[in-house]
Amino acid sequence: MSGPSRRGDTAAAPAVAGAGRRGPAALGPLDWGAIANLRLQARVVAEGLYAGGHRSLRRGSGVEFGGHRAYVPGDDLRFLDRRSLLKHDRLVVREFETDTERALWLCLDATASMGFRGARAPAAKLAFAALVAAALARVAVAGTDPVGLVWLGGARPRDLPAGAGGPAFERIVDSLSAAGAAGDLEADRDALRRTLVVLGRRARRGSVVVLLSDLLDLPEGAERLVGALGTGGRVLVAVQVLDPSERDLDFVGKVRLRALEGPRSVETDVDAVRREYQARLEAHTEAWSRALSREGGRLVRAVTTDRAVIVVRQVLQVVAEARR
Repeated sequence: MSGPSRRGDTAAAPAVAGAGRRGPAALGPLDWGAIANLRLQARVVAEGLYAGGHRSLRRGSGVEFGGHRAYVPGDDLRFLDRRSLLKHDRLVVREFETDTERALWLCLDATASMGFRGARAPAAKLAFAALVAAALARVAVAGTDPVGLVWLGGARPRDLPAGAGGPAFERIVDSLSAAGAAGDLEADRDALRRTLVVLGRRARRGSVVVLLSDLLDLPEGAERLVGALGTGGRVLVAVQVLDPSERDLDFVGKVRLRALEGPRSVETDVDAVRREYQARLEAHTEAWSRALSREGGRLVRAVTTDRAVIVVRQVLQVVAEARR
């Protein structure tokens, strides 16, 4: 497990608990737990959103009727013009134009710390983040918005360009399902900048950028780099995904704590440092929230025991508010 502290701090979060207690494994194959069937789970979460009124990321001004064209197999049946069918006995679809790009760009942190799963969690942090990302992709394609995927670290497939429709959703889910947690961005401090610069070029004005990460063990200045994605007319949402053991430091007694990224290791009495640890974690998260807000971005907090549908609804609410 990673923590909010930097090298040399004694309140680093636990990765492996010692003192006779076996710590949860975080390396090797990703622990998908109850989220193993990502495709089905994402559809269930997306369907659960409809009762709340969040059917699409396409909200606000800039969507205008752009005329008709002949129907071709594969077109979304929701846009069939039924009046034209009754009057002229031919299939045509209504087209719409937007004054800005409406793509959803998903950026997932797949570094080693995202592979952690504590005893209370249904799955690893990366698995939970993948479920939220897949559900957002499902909502986007249902609203005819294109979706793209970019990775930070990880043992994973290549990035995916923005695409629309069912095939785009299937590609996104296949990529997410094949993900593995690996790597340390602190060891390659320029990797984060390179990835975010490329993402900034692809995500044009009006795009929605959603970063899913624990926001821990990132290079110094990461807040500013991520915050820049909220400029240029884009909507930026960062979803901080933590394990409940990581948030609460729920180990007991004297333990040996090892970070998953970097060589940090410390032996400590958890009961004695828990309050200081939680205060540092809260300060770290608040610093991220302020940094994102300065550039128009927003932070959504989540733990892996949360219901994914609630997290996705929070993201969509932030997007709707930003576009208003």
